[in-house]
Amino acid sequence: MASSITAPAPTMTDTGALRRLYFLRFGFASVWAVLVFATAHSLSPLSATLLVIYPLFDVACAVVDLRSARANQGPVRGLYANIALSALTTAGLAAAAASGIPAVLRVWGAWAITAGAVQLIVGALRRRRGMAGQWPMILSGAISTLAGASFIAQASKSNASLSSLAGYAFLGGVFFLVSALRLGRADRTG
Repeated sequence: MASSITAPAPTMTDTGALRRLYFLRFGFASVWAVLVFATAHSLSPLSATLLVIYPLFDVACAVVDLRSARANQGPVRGLYANIALSALTTAGLAAAAASGIPAVLRVWGAWAITAGAVQLIVGALRRRRGMAGQWPMILSGAISTLAGASFIAQASKSNASLSSLAGYAFLGGVFFLVSALRLGRADRTG
């Protein structure tokens, strides 16, 4: 799959759309992280809803990104993989929420590992094709993969909490912010 995930060099319009999407993702991740952190020590209906909303938002963002990539008439397999992973995670988190925090951490961990690997590959291929602003996404993908393993390990602890998910989401949002800023700088200098 790694060799088939490619993206064309974006136009200035595509870069602007991607930049706006990254700013939106930063804002969403920040608000989501605060709300999850406030409810992190128990799995209430509110926290369960927040958990399901996050991958649904990821699906929506990937669909927006997919439409932009299609406008370039480029291959979009990485985005399709992201949509599929996030949709499966939504269902998995809905089921896991009934079983408790450890189950949620395992599902989230599996998602972080697989989505991080896809993000790492797509970011690296976009970077190779000359798109600025992808280093933070590459680093974010690598961190996501490692964090996913950490979530799975945390699931076996007696004091498992959702607070690490809040930190993970906020850090991911910061990476989106940095990428948006780098894309804006590349537009001005390119």
